Amino acid sequence: MKKILDACCGSRMFWFDKENEDTLYMDNRTHYEELESGHVINVSPDIVGDFRNMTFEDESFHLVVFDPPHLLRAGDESWLAKKYGKLNKDTWKDDITKGFDESMRVLKQNGTLIFKWNEEQIKLKEILSVIDYNPLFGNKRGKTHWVVFMKG
Repeated sequence: MKKILDACCGSRMFWFDKENEDTLYMDNRTHYEELESGHVINVSPDIVGDFRNMTFEDESFHLVVFDPPHLLRAGDESWLAKKYGKLNKDTWKDDITKGFDESMRVLKQNGTLIFKWNEEQIKLKEILSVIDYNPLFGNKRGKTHWVVFMKG
């Protein structure tokens, strides 16, 4: 079993090593497209799965990266939705809560959860208000937050 789970890998944009041998890359979709701009959207997970209902056993990973879609408003065929995915405007709070619960469930005791969130449409404080976990620390650059949690 791999040591690290990226539960919403998308196109693995923030990874320096996009094929890290210790990491299992998961997303709920696959998608490849070459845009007229020359950019490529390549969502190619190792496993297709739902971060709200993961098939892994409890305490399977030392590190979980949770970078769920952050957009509520984006056209279904827009490059933003294709690249980042999109939240359901009616269920996003429950979806994020389930994602945190599942991420913590599959995380080993004393394991680390790295949460990435962009505040373009939903503020981080709204996310923190719907989950039952307290962050240890984090960092913000522009509208993007990196927040660290520990199980235990």
